[in-house]
Amino acid sequence: MNEYTEAMRQLVAGVTVVTVRDGRDDIGTTVTTFASLSADPPMVMLSLTSSAYLCEVLLRQDRWAASLLSGGQAVVASRFATPGRPSARLLLAGTPHHRGTHTEAFVVDGGVAALEAETARVIPGGDHTLFLAQVLGVDYVNPSLPPLVRLRGRYRATT
Repeated sequence: MNEYTEAMRQLVAGVTVVTVRDGRDDIGTTVTTFASLSADPPMVMLSLTSSAYLCEVLLRQDRWAASLLSGGQAVVASRFATPGRPSARLLLAGTPHHRGTHTEAFVVDGGVAALEAETARVIPGGDHTLFLAQVLGVDYVNPSLPPLVRLRGRYRATT
């Protein structure tokens, strides 16, 4: 690990599962580079490794969902962080979820919040691609749960 990577591991980041419906299959991954971009209009920013399969899919599918995980959902985060392209349907087996009304993408239940978005702009940035997206709807917000965060390579629940 280089010095830059080690420095960035010192930042606390919220853990989000991003999903998209791609034809007959559902794709998803765990990300820690998801943030609010604008309140008016409501927009978010997502950063993905440019070589990732989900990045490839989001370049052709504009609508997707983001489930901001709660402290008790580290197992879900780990499943979606697994390398490869397993179907989100398999990754969500036994986990409460539903399809978003705006995107038809899977939304993980039991997180601290979930929203659906539509990509408005794509910006290449080094080895990553940034997706700036308009929020189509907020599926739920549950402020009573602690969020799941990642710090120094480990998932942690906040208190």
